[in-house]
Amino acid sequence: MKTVIITLMALVLTACVSSPEELAEQGNWYQIGYHDGITGHVSRSYQDLTKLGSANSSDYDRGYLEGVTEYCNPNTAYQIGLSGQYYEGVCEGTEQAQRFRMEWQRGWNDYSN
Repeated sequence: MKTVIITLMALVLTACVSSPEELAEQGNWYQIGYHDGITGHVSRSYQDLTKLGSANSSDYDRGYLEGVTEYCNPNTAYQIGLSGQYYEGVCEGTEQAQRFRMEWQRGWNDYSN
């Protein structure tokens, strides 16, 4: 339960962050990656990052991996599906991928009905 609360708090907090353009202007590529990961979006390409500014892809990748690790928690997958958030497959290849996908699908089905 503690993990669920922490993850949900992280999701709420990421909704309050600056836009990717503002973060890029500040040079905060880690936070851009973390936000993309924790919200379950696929990783941005280097080309997409450079559209935001002088990209630091290693900082972005570190943030993205941390965000995806937190997002892919099967204990919160049901809530993600229930909230209507589409799953983009970012957890595939992780240890908990199948359980995450099953829990997300259960939540998505309840959301859709």
